[in-house]
Amino acid sequence: MFIKILRKLDYWIGSLSQHLLLVCGILVLLMAFLSTFGVIMRHSAGAEPYSYEFSTMFLLFSGVLAVAGVEFLDQHVRNDLLASRFPRTMKIIVINIISPLLAMTFCTVLIWKSMDNALYALSIGQTSQSTWRIPIAPVKLVIPAGFILLEIILFSKFVKGINLLRGGQTPEETGETG
Repeated sequence: MFIKILRKLDYWIGSLSQHLLLVCGILVLLMAFLSTFGVIMRHSAGAEPYSYEFSTMFLLFSGVLAVAGVEFLDQHVRNDLLASRFPRTMKIIVINIISPLLAMTFCTVLIWKSMDNALYALSIGQTSQSTWRIPIAPVKLVIPAGFILLEIILFSKFVKGINLLRGGQTPEETGETG
């Protein structure tokens, strides 16, 4: 029953992660256009703070939101030099149980501290230092949101690792996609 619920959650989280990866790709493309526009405007009309401001926001969004999608797809950088030499059970424990637990611990601290920072920015009405003076709190709230999504994906990986250790199969092994 729990595994069935996890599969449904996995499907929705995976779909959300895929869409966020697409959005992040579009944001990177927009950053390239904005940077080019900013350079042209600086050389032809003088100061132009908007392209820099948008680019830094888009960089933050794409960096934070893409991490969850990359983790869901298992496309992150991992050094399998040691893990490839472990027996199957030890490999499952290290890669599918210990690694997600350590990452969840790290994400919990990031969520806690970034949420504190975002709520503080909201309470004091913090704005950017440029002439545009946009509110910073909504931008800062993206950080805990992205890491909450990552935390959910890591928890799912942890539960799959426990299931795999108990002799079960993951949806990827059985050919199920959701």
